[in-house]
Amino acid sequence: MELKKAIETRTSIRSFLADEVPEQDIREMVRLAGLAPSVNNFQPWGFILIRNKKTLQIMSRIVSSKLDEFPKKDSKVSANVKSQVEWYSTFFRDAPAVIAVVLEKYETVWERGTSLSHDDINQMRMYPDIQSSGACIQNLLLTATDLGYGACWMSGPLIAGKELESLLNIKKPARLLSFVAIGKPAKNFHPKDKEDLSKKMVVID
Repeated sequence: MELKKAIETRTSIRSFLADEVPEQDIREMVRLAGLAPSVNNFQPWGFILIRNKKTLQIMSRIVSSKLDEFPKKDSKVSANVKSQVEWYSTFFRDAPAVIAVVLEKYETVWERGTSLSHDDINQMRMYPDIQSSGACIQNLLLTATDLGYGACWMSGPLIAGKELESLLNIKKPARLLSFVAIGKPAKNFHPKDKEDLSKKMVVID
């Protein structure tokens, strides 16, 4: 599949067939993900492949339990919203494969020549480590599309980030950044319409 077609046909898939995703395909997704540009070429990412159904169910229950701790409004709308958020945050339990993307600590060049802290520099530069990891995840999503799989980039489970880090044995200074659920789509899904970017692009000649 050519790059343009992969970009145009990629869409978030949240419903999967039970077919397994061969490890060699996952490794190819991760290999190409790792070719993304990154701050100082530091490649501040790591990956955890989760295919164990029991582990995925435990992760799902952890996220659901965390949602139950949040204060809720006493209304039908509130209950509906909670149900919707819970599904969008836990559907990964039915995916054949889930990749946890881990953000690893990096050192900026600036830190060697200024008294500013790493966090101050990172904030001023709008978190280039997270930006880099976003490019990495996009490569992963496009590779999944190219190989005939569906995938979904997930941040919802991070409401229980600390608990999931503990379960997955992610130790500081590394942090859990996101999840990508992967599998064969349960049916044909079509990309959603996107805005006309001519309305959002400014040209300065």
